[in-house]
Amino acid sequence: MGFLAGLAEERVDHRFKGLPPDADGLTVGELAAQRRNLFTDGFTTPVLALSAERLEHNLALMETYATRHGLAFAPHGKTTMAPELFARQLDHGAWGITLAVPHQVRVARAFGIRRIFLANELVDAAALKWIAAELARDAEFQLICYVDSVRGVELMDAALAGAARPVDVVVELGAGEGARTGARTEAECTAVADAVAATRTLRLVGVAGYEAEVPGATPERVAAWLRRLTALASEFDKAGRFSGTGLDEIVVSAGGSAWFDAVADTFAEIPELSLPVLKLLRSGAYVSHDDGQYRRVTPFNRIPEEGALHPAFRLWAQVVSRPSPDQAFVNAGKRDAAYDLDLPEAQVVRGARDGVERPATGIEVTALSDQHAWLRTSPDVHLEVGDWVGLGLSHPCTSFDKWPLIPLVEADGTVTDYVRTYF
Repeated sequence: MGFLAGLAEERVDHRFKGLPPDADGLTVGELAAQRRNLFTDGFTTPVLALSAERLEHNLALMETYATRHGLAFAPHGKTTMAPELFARQLDHGAWGITLAVPHQVRVARAFGIRRIFLANELVDAAALKWIAAELARDAEFQLICYVDSVRGVELMDAALAGAARPVDVVVELGAGEGARTGARTEAECTAVADAVAATRTLRLVGVAGYEAEVPGATPERVAAWLRRLTALASEFDKAGRFSGTGLDEIVVSAGGSAWFDAVADTFAEIPELSLPVLKLLRSGAYVSHDDGQYRRVTPFNRIPEEGALHPAFRLWAQVVSRPSPDQAFVNAGKRDAAYDLDLPEAQVVRGARDGVERPATGIEVTALSDQHAWLRTSPDVHLEVGDWVGLGLSHPCTSFDKWPLIPLVEADGTVTDYVRTYF
């Protein structure tokens, strides 16, 4: 994508954590061309590394999975907010990119993304007017947005008055009482659809929701909710809600990173409707996967015959204090590591004296301060000031958003590129 060319022209300076100080003034492209080594060529700690090989594996695996199950794929871009990764996802067959808020849409549009699924009800008048202008400016731009309330439809309609093109919307079915957003009942969904039909500014194109919000989620409960979602699409179709609007297909969308196998199974059972069905999966955390939450909940644990995602992030920090035989401190903390779901996991130690890596056996992260991780060590652990400790992280979303420029690193430590994020 030509829109990405400018990323390589950005200058390296103090804004970007972990990069070599002597690279200041180089462009990102010039620094990448030097193919520096993460450990020996001037990078400072803490520094977050994204594995080039594991990233490519994960991209290819989910492309294969979606294709095998007849799913279109709009991975959730709020995970990375990285246009370079959006482009690679599209290169791996993605239909488009899912986003959550107007700022994210603006980032995606700045980098030429043509298909966006906005998994939220958008009632901000200024943002809606901007989207209307984008739709008028670019005939190839397609945006699909949630609606989950009659009041939301009223606000959207008022903000979009006079728009050249209607905004395509899907009715969001809530996952249950006490869950997050979405109309709670089919009757409420019908009322929202009626409100959409009464406007000229919105066009109903399907139904959607988020199965991970099902209260007390189990395979049976998630499948039952997904069947409600697909039945809602069928009922809307029987009622003629998709006819006479110029639609080419009906959108049915769900799918986070914990239950996409259930989505695939249930969507495979959607009966024939009056138009082809775009079965749109929206999982996003797969790009980097992780060493915590998503390692535990990934559907590939249930379907190992379909493959396995690989954790692609490692945060490298340096031992800066060893005050006692059972305690050490490294120079990465809450400002650097995701900690909203789990603490980082000590995985490997790289000796400062010899550069040799060894498993971080007997080392545990017990707490984080702003700029320190607290390590508890077994009595027989050899760990000294200056050693590098590689940490596995939990929750990709809050890992990406702490690092505006992330080295893409091959297995031997060679940095081949840099991933720019926009949060």
